[in-house]
Amino acid sequence: MKKALVIIALSVFVVSCNKTAEVKEVKTAYVDTSVLMKEYTEAKDLEAKYKAQSEEKGRQLQAEINRFKQDAANFQSQAQANGQAWAQQRGAELQKREQQLGYAQQQLAQQLQQESGVEMDSLVSGVKKFIKDYGKKNGYSYIYGTGDAATVLYAEDKYDITKEIIKALNDKYKAEPKADDKAATKEEAKK
Repeated sequence: MKKALVIIALSVFVVSCNKTAEVKEVKTAYVDTSVLMKEYTEAKDLEAKYKAQSEEKGRQLQAEINRFKQDAANFQSQAQANGQAWAQQRGAELQKREQQLGYAQQQLAQQLQQESGVEMDSLVSGVKKFIKDYGKKNGYSYIYGTGDAATVLYAEDKYDITKEIIKALNDKYKAEPKADDKAATKEEAKK
């Protein structure tokens, strides 16, 4: 009986050792995130939007700064003619205005940074979700990110799918109605 058990155990062991292990191919790739964000149309549009806002609001503030500089220059020439009391009062007013302009510049920069940060976070979340869905749809086990926040120290170029992701994201972005188009569609629906 013991011999039979030993023979069965050995035969099972021999059979299991002779089987080749079935290895499922793991499909991996990587995306260069810095290239992706430079070439993704929606990211470019977002950057252009905030650059234009910055320039527009900056022009308005610059006009105020130029008026201040003109007033300061006039102050210099009028100070001796109008006396010390006038110069002290006017100097204090100019100093207060200069501080207000400084605060306005800081506030403008913070506001634009905050607004763009919220939209950029939303864009990055959307890209991550897109890549996740893309990976599932195309049978990838892993998709790594390289670039500014590198998570891969080395990858062969044949695994780089950055261009595919950019093309797919840009195609998706082009197909989506823009915010202006959505507003126009809503207005037409109300009529």
